[in-house]
Amino acid sequence: QVQLVESGGGLVQAGGSLRLSCAASVRTFGAYVMAWFRQAPGKEREFVAAINRSGGSTSYSDSVKGRFTISRDNAKNTVYLQMNSLKPEDTAVYYCAADNSVIRSSAGSYAYWGQGTQVTVSS
Repeated sequence: QVQLVESGGGLVQAGGSLRLSCAASVRTFGAYVMAWFRQAPGKEREFVAAINRSGGSTSYSDSVKGRFTISRDNAKNTVYLQMNSLKPEDTAVYYCAADNSVIRSSAGSYAYWGQGTQVTVSS
């Protein structure tokens, strides 16, 4: 069982930055692919970024590529999402997800989810 707790969300002006964190309660954090998804009101949950077990490989959606950076610290059981140059369209609840397979962009591929953290970008 993997428990995930996100933090770091909040209200920021367009052009600003936020850093999200996701702490995992699991002994073998390094065995899990980690990902961030987001869901805006009235929209489906969408893939944002993912990172492999070692942190040596990452994947991003086109909408955040070049602005967001995913990273992980296996010693701290934590995955991060650094979000720069934020836009109003980035407003959503951001979810952390984990799975012990490979990087995938489909939400259905991830077995474990956090409760989410709200990110609001004002124009």
